[in-house]
Amino acid sequence: ALPPPDKRAAGAQCGGSGATQGESSKTQNPETLLDIAARKVAEKWPFQRVEERFERIPEPVQRRIVYWSFPRSEREICMYSSFNTGGEEIGSSGESSDETRLPFRRGIALLESGCVDNVLQVGFHLSGTVREPATSSEPELLCNVSVSFDRCKITAVTCGCGNKDIFYCAHVVALSLYRVRKPEQVKLRLPISETLFQMNRDQLQKFVQYLITVHHTEVLPTAQKLADEILSQNSEINQVHGAPDPTAGASVDDENCWHLDEEQVQEQVKLFLSQGGYHGSGKQLNLLFSKVREMLKMRDSNGARMLTLITEQFMGDPRLALWRQQGTTMTDKYRQLWDELGALWMCIVLNPHYKPEQKGFWLRQLRRWNSVDVCPLEDGNHGILTPAISCWSLSDSLTRPHRTVFTRAIEACDLHWQDPHLQHIITEDHYTNYCYHDNLNSSLFDARGWPLWHEHVPTACARVDALRSHGYPKEALRLAIAIVHTLRRQQQKQLEFFRTHKKELLHKGITSVTNLEGWVGHPLDPIGTLFSTLMETGRGGEDGLPVFPTQRFLEEGDTFVSLAVETALIGLGQQRVMPDGLYAQEKVCRNEEQLLAKLQEVDLDHTLVKIFRKQATSLLEAGPYSGLGELLYRESVPMHTFAKYLFTSLLPHDAELAYKIALRAMRLPVLESTSPSGDFSRPQHIVSVVPNRLPRWFTLSHIETQQCELASTMLTAAKGDARKLETVLESIQKNIHSSSHIFKLAQDAFKIATLMDSLPDITLLKVSLELGLQVMRMTLSTLNWRRREMVRWLVTCATEAGVFALDSIMQSWFTLFTPTEATSVVATTVMSNSTIVRLHLDCHQQENLANSARTLALQCAMKDPQNCALSALTLCEKDHIAFETAYQIVLDAAATGMNYTQLFTIARYMEHRGYPMRAYKLATLAMTHLNLSYNQDTHPAINDVLWACALSHSLGKNELASVIPLVVKSVKCATVLSDILRRCTLTTPGMVALHSRRNSGKLMPLEKAPLRQLLDATIGAYINTTHSRLTHISPRHYSEFIEFLSKARETFLMAHDGHIQFTQFIDNLKQIYKGKKKLMMLVRERFG
Repeated sequence: ALPPPDKRAAGAQCGGSGATQGESSKTQNPETLLDIAARKVAEKWPFQRVEERFERIPEPVQRRIVYWSFPRSEREICMYSSFNTGGEEIGSSGESSDETRLPFRRGIALLESGCVDNVLQVGFHLSGTVREPATSSEPELLCNVSVSFDRCKITAVTCGCGNKDIFYCAHVVALSLYRVRKPEQVKLRLPISETLFQMNRDQLQKFVQYLITVHHTEVLPTAQKLADEILSQNSEINQVHGAPDPTAGASVDDENCWHLDEEQVQEQVKLFLSQGGYHGSGKQLNLLFSKVREMLKMRDSNGARMLTLITEQFMGDPRLALWRQQGTTMTDKYRQLWDELGALWMCIVLNPHYKPEQKGFWLRQLRRWNSVDVCPLEDGNHGILTPAISCWSLSDSLTRPHRTVFTRAIEACDLHWQDPHLQHIITEDHYTNYCYHDNLNSSLFDARGWPLWHEHVPTACARVDALRSHGYPKEALRLAIAIVHTLRRQQQKQLEFFRTHKKELLHKGITSVTNLEGWVGHPLDPIGTLFSTLMETGRGGEDGLPVFPTQRFLEEGDTFVSLAVETALIGLGQQRVMPDGLYAQEKVCRNEEQLLAKLQEVDLDHTLVKIFRKQATSLLEAGPYSGLGELLYRESVPMHTFAKYLFTSLLPHDAELAYKIALRAMRLPVLESTSPSGDFSRPQHIVSVVPNRLPRWFTLSHIETQQCELASTMLTAAKGDARKLETVLESIQKNIHSSSHIFKLAQDAFKIATLMDSLPDITLLKVSLELGLQVMRMTLSTLNWRRREMVRWLVTCATEAGVFALDSIMQSWFTLFTPTEATSVVATTVMSNSTIVRLHLDCHQQENLANSARTLALQCAMKDPQNCALSALTLCEKDHIAFETAYQIVLDAAATGMNYTQLFTIARYMEHRGYPMRAYKLATLAMTHLNLSYNQDTHPAINDVLWACALSHSLGKNELASVIPLVVKSVKCATVLSDILRRCTLTTPGMVALHSRRNSGKLMPLEKAPLRQLLDATIGAYINTTHSRLTHISPRHYSEFIEFLSKARETFLMAHDGHIQFTQFIDNLKQIYKGKKKLMMLVRERFG
């Protein structure tokens, strides 16, 4: 059986320097029988029971029992006066503090500097004074300290410093350590009741009167009250036999536990929770949880008591109701605190030495918390009750989906430790049996005779955690090893089963789900527990030596480290279904990363490399049981992160195996639109557990990033190996579905291929280019904000790859680029001087490349003349035939596909290139598409119209005569028309074209065509605009309107009968709009 729970291991002194109580320089002298007996009685028996058992206890015996009743180890005192025993501390205020400021360290400093005085032990009560020396900011402080104790535990403390904290103050520590280290220097008296018993009546009266005299101000009212009650026959005090004695030790009914200030625990937790994770409060709560674990390890009953107090405060957190009401989730760090709370309760209820009444009390408590509405759910979802997988049975879980953080602890209350096989495993070093029956799945021993433990793995590992937590490291280690042997055997059986039924399973493509509940990311962290248990033993104790004689636990060739590593690899490689909910999925990623971080701390020796090889091979061959097997479920947790670790670890030792693992792990079936069927040539069968269901993978972007990281790692490693690079490229193209990730890989490959200190790796450069081309194809028809960057990068990559690559992308541009991208980026870059210099091309090669670019430009202009025509013309400037072709494409498109803005832009370009007639032609085509209404006097096309008229005017009378009808038809805005008219009358047509033979040198008359037509149109526009404006005019626009009429008069007066026309126009206005009296008055004032 396990050692009883109250038996204390003689712990190493926590930072202490003196000898433990009872040790002296005369260690060769044997202890007296009296001391041995008194020490045992002092540890186990309340003093009341001793008194009841014996009618009269001799004074020497009483003295030795009282002497041995004080705690003898400093470890517990350290535990109750600092967060960690010996670790780096954080003060309870939440601020980092110097280690010397911790109560325990300060207490030692006070003791060693002689600040403890007047130490007196009266029975089970220790008192003394502790002097706190003055500092620059504080005066000297003298504290009266008293400590009550019972059965080697401090049960009550008081100190004059008024300390308000969970832990004992430095003064209590100093006094307690004085008694531990210098027991012989402490005056020891029997309980005060024993001393009083020896006094006669006169002595008792003198004693009482002196006591009252010394403390008359404090005790006189109490003394008088007690005297009155004693003299009254019917008083309550006279109904009780005897009198209380605070120095007489504990009664039979008193709970024997260390003093814990419950009120302070509650206050501190409440404070930390109210800070919402700020000011280091999350760290503080984690330290409190560590303190609970420390207490459990010391088998201190306050562990459960403290956890109860913490849980009550957590359950009372007002944010829980708020979050539930709003339907929001709690923060990740806060959620992790709840997980730790649930795990600690699991440890407590699995205490192998619990008392049934204790377990009953815990169960009632857990059920009470579990039934509260706001109690957080295990999977982190609020109000979303999804069926979870029970840790005991699947059918049970489907009928009872509401699983809170306490559900597992409640279920664990049904577990017990009475199983004979389990007892043998945890108590015996050489528990073996060679009567092995291989055909039995439930066999208690494996083929080598080592014991197995068949239980739901997380539950079995929770037992290991409970044994470790309650201070049974040997027992935890024995059970952990049995579980690892069971996992090994289970893996072997699965491997054999798949090999036997491989053809049948692959043909069907459907098998039963192997693991709905994964071990990595599980709330109980089973793999992490096994790994830590084995690694702690493997690394040894604080001095680096093994904790136990290792040969008793392991077979030849095994080490604790190798077992730990193998367990982690088995767990990480397990094929398991992705859980529901954001928190559960993030936990899978986080737990995997934590395990891998621990594995990376282990140095791989020859033995571990063998284990890596063996496990990697098993994982590849284990079919549906392994995440790296041939049968993969659509909803399985991906293996990218794990495979990247395996790949880098195996690469120096077995490159082929490393690549097999990494390539197999590249799969991400959840993004496949359909499951492949009928293709059995490749071991890539994907099985959907629940057909037609798209699971909500909240961590998908993280998973895709990890997939990309794995591919990048392989590309880097494969540099210089054409065959491997080709295989990796195929895998990327097949399995990665995100264009941004493929683009990142293309960039990575390009960087690795073109490192500054070496010649470019042509094969890797081709891979980079191939990936870049895939990105182009993927993003061609979908919007991507990085598309322009991608196009520019691809041209750079193709340039680096050589002229053939550039020519190739131009030949097949329509599958890679939009016409705009092909002309504005691709062809333009190809024809730039920098590209020619970079490629070291001769004239012939330059011309060939330029021809390809021009061909591309013309094709783009045909396909998208609106956006590409101008670029095509620019690119074809140096080739007359190509330029003419581009111009013809523009003319063909002008009638249908191009708007006036595009045509005006190209027309201006033509004028700039020295083709005024072509510019004129395009400008007239643009005018046919234009329509300017009467009120569009700020339209952006006005400048283009003015430019077109100026161009026509400069070319000659005929050209102007041709353009004016178009202007009249397209422009209805009076101010624009008058501006054109004014410009046409200022200069002679054709004056700009100095060499034109059509230049007559005369101004064009207004009364003849084409200016007469323009003048009439302008006057008509003013008349129409005036009527339109008067329909909705307001008084604040009257003055502006009068100015408009003044401009109109200027235009009217340009006609030979303009004065008469304008007068008639004004009279007409007065008649029609006579209702607008104020406006008409202004009109009369200005125009008569």
